[in-house]
Amino acid sequence: MGAAQKMVEDWIEVGPLDAIPRLGARTVKSGQNTIAVFRTRDDQVFALDDQCPHRGGPLSQGIVTGCQVICPLHDWCIRLEDGAAETPDEGQTGSYPVKVDAGVVYLSLTPA
Repeated sequence: MGAAQKMVEDWIEVGPLDAIPRLGARTVKSGQNTIAVFRTRDDQVFALDDQCPHRGGPLSQGIVTGCQVICPLHDWCIRLEDGAAETPDEGQTGSYPVKVDAGVVYLSLTPA
């Protein structure tokens, strides 16, 4: 199997971009993990493990503001582009590559 074929197989279809509300998220189950796929006001799409690095709060239920999500449990601010907590908080949750092609969102299950 060539590298290009492997790359194609790593991407899974999440669904239409319009199925993810602006400033919201949808979740995707992958084995034991849940991945949150976020959409910003300007239609950027990001994917993170659906666990805050602080106490495991469900980030998919948080508030999206700009390119950050605020954890619903303890108000930690997590950057959508890399899953890192904003200062003064510390920690990081896993992030995943996403792409939008012809209005359809695709997710790579290989962490970024």
